[in-house]
Amino acid sequence: MNMAKGVVKLVLAAALALLPGCSIGPKYAKPSAPVPSAYKELAAPNADGAWKPAQPRDEAARGKWWESFQDPQLNQLEEKLNISNQNIAAAAANVQAARAMVREARAHYFPAITASPGITNSRLSTAFGQTIGVNFTTYSLPLDASWEPDLWGRIRNTVKANTFAAQASAADLENVRLSAQAELAADYYELRAQDAMKRILDSTVGAYREALELTLNVYRAGLGNDEAVAQAESQWKATQAQDTNLGVLRAQYEHAIALLAGQPASAFSLLPEATEQSPPAVPVGIPSELLERRPDIAAAERLVAQANAQIGIAKTAFFPTVTLSASAGLQAISIAKWLEWPSRVWSVGPGLAQTIFDAGSRRATVQQFQATYDQTVANYRETVLTAFQQVEDNLAALRILAQVIEQQDEAIDSAGRNLEEAEVRYKAGLDPYLNVIAAQTTLLNGQQAAVNFRAQQMVAGVNLIKALGGGWDASQIPSSQELGMKIPDSK
Repeated sequence: MNMAKGVVKLVLAAALALLPGCSIGPKYAKPSAPVPSAYKELAAPNADGAWKPAQPRDEAARGKWWESFQDPQLNQLEEKLNISNQNIAAAAANVQAARAMVREARAHYFPAITASPGITNSRLSTAFGQTIGVNFTTYSLPLDASWEPDLWGRIRNTVKANTFAAQASAADLENVRLSAQAELAADYYELRAQDAMKRILDSTVGAYREALELTLNVYRAGLGNDEAVAQAESQWKATQAQDTNLGVLRAQYEHAIALLAGQPASAFSLLPEATEQSPPAVPVGIPSELLERRPDIAAAERLVAQANAQIGIAKTAFFPTVTLSASAGLQAISIAKWLEWPSRVWSVGPGLAQTIFDAGSRRATVQQFQATYDQTVANYRETVLTAFQQVEDNLAALRILAQVIEQQDEAIDSAGRNLEEAEVRYKAGLDPYLNVIAAQTTLLNGQQAAVNFRAQQMVAGVNLIKALGGGWDASQIPSSQELGMKIPDSK
């Protein structure tokens, strides 16, 4: 009868605890951030034929953004990166750990039940004059249960904080993925620039060899001098060395791509391919959309929410902790009677704990978390400002480089005509060979500059897509319900 009353009391206490409790802590509101009404660079003057962004009505790049560059080799490399990149794998493991912490926090909504069966052999002292039961064995099978009702919202705020942290980890994963994808694409186009430079220098070395033959023939005919031959030979050899030296930087880019793709550098190679490409038109959209498209901004905002929830956790320390505990089981000194009904034992009752004096420790803890919250807000706003800077930087680079490339191509045409004239005048004996060398050098420098400008343009195109968030948006952040399930690896 007494056991039944105890169970009834426990049920009533549990029912009261299940009633909606207070949730201690500030209500979360997404922090404000400075957002311009329009991108300044989109209003800048643009030369005819220069790079221009796609119109907002055009479909935004989503998912595999690198396919807009229409380069099959780049597509294959990006697919390898998404599967084998170790930084992405490490970030994905962080997401799984954060998900586990959410489940761990949610487990505190429910009571903890433990069992500790045991068989204990004991001997009592005979100093009290007892002669019976000096040696005996105790058989026990207890079940213990304890539960802390979430009266002040400590568990709820902990679940919230861990959920926000898991969402930040998921956004961090996408930021790591996007950064690796963009770095691979940038390295790829830098490597292709080396291939284009190699093609120019190979052609130039051949042309300089022909020029050396010309000076030798003129010298043998008695119309020239050995000085011209030495000048032609020196330029030919120097350009050969410059051509050979390209292999160092190309190898380094190739090895960097191998690392990003999760491949051993010793077993990875890309065949040379000199191409001239222009970056695709990218739909930029309006500035306010950037806050929803960049995973680093989303991660920073979720950390603000986590810091806000942690303030609530700290404030619950000012309130008492209520614990409901119960124990029941079987205990006997005979194994034959161990599992019989008269061997039952039980206990039940609530417990209350409250800190009376802590010399300001709890208040200092709250102040610490409030300062941490202020720090995350500042970090969030700095991330937003950096995002707008990166978009403007790359828009400016694409706009200006388009004009620079057009001007450089015109300069190369002029240098080519100048070289033709210098060669004619040298063959006619009107000018020294030094004029030909100067014209050749001008043309080669112009061609090399054009290759570098085009490489910068392609990298700026990649970086603009990265600055805009690639193919990601905030809707891909897993919800609190989804965090209890497997999070898909969105590419």
